[in-house]
Amino acid sequence: MNINISNSSGVPIYEQIISQIKTMILSGQLKEGDALPSMRLLAKELRISVITTKRAYEDLERDGFIQSFTGRGSFVSGMNHEFIREEHLRRIEEHLAAIQTEALLCGISMKEIVDMIKIMYDEGDMI
Repeated sequence: MNINISNSSGVPIYEQIISQIKTMILSGQLKEGDALPSMRLLAKELRISVITTKRAYEDLERDGFIQSFTGRGSFVSGMNHEFIREEHLRRIEEHLAAIQTEALLCGISMKEIVDMIKIMYDEGDMI
């Protein structure tokens, strides 16, 4: 598993791990039933504390992204489609908040932003 950690990003390491694993699951790169590296192995690969990987895995399990079994390891959970949709909506809201902030700083109106999005949809530039 390829996880990149930045000590200078200002985002706690466990949150970076969570974010990257969630992205891999939501994008389909990690599928239901796929095994994650053990907490110790991931900590060793990333050169971080096992406590940090433990916290990330616990949060991922709490949020329903993974299941952990004593002695067997951690695996990607089966996700229900409504949960996946909600996670995508949450991420879109974060991006829209950043767009709103940038637009306000530049004096760009909401109508201009909406028009930009409509053009992108109409031209098929969106994925």
